[in-house]
This record gives sequence, C-alpha cells and structure tokens, in this order.
Amino acid sequence: MRKLVATALVALMPWAAWAAPPQTAVLDVQNMTCALCPITVKKSLEKVPGVSRVHVDYDKKTATVIFDADKTTAMALVKATTDAGFPSTVHQ
Repeated sequence: MRKLVATALVALMPWAAWAAPPQTAVLDVQNMTCALCPITVKKSLEKVPGVSRVHVDYDKKTATVIFDADKTTAMALVKATTDAGFPSTVHQ
C-alpha cells in the first residue's frame, strides 16, 4: 500500500519540480546611447524562449537575465541582443 501511495505522489508531482533551477546571466551591452535603447534590448531578450525576467541597467550598460537553462543558453541571449543591434558579452 505504501508503495502505491508513493508511486501516486510521484506521478502527481508537477514536471517543474524536475526542471533545472533558473540561471542568471549578466550581459555587458554595447551601443546603448539613449534612454530608448534599454527598451529594445529588453524586448529582444524577452523574445528568447525560456527567459523569465530581464532587467536592463542603462547607466551600467548591463542586462541581467533570468532564464531556464533547459530552454536557452547565455550564448542565445548574446545573439538576441547582437541581432537587435546591441552586441553583448557575458559579464565575467
């Protein structure tokens, strides 16, 4: 009976419990020269599948991105900003 209950509980657990924990990447972003640039950078990053949150700091010229590593990579984030006209690199 205990095995049956344990099996049922495991089967009912949401798949998210097995997902990788969210990752955070900080990107150094080039070419942000005006107050509207961060909006474009943010929108380009939000379009990447797996991105859950984006914060762009115009003064520091960085973008902090929280994403699902099962769905995207830091290099995909760099490509997204670069394709939008704002080349970036992963902050070391």
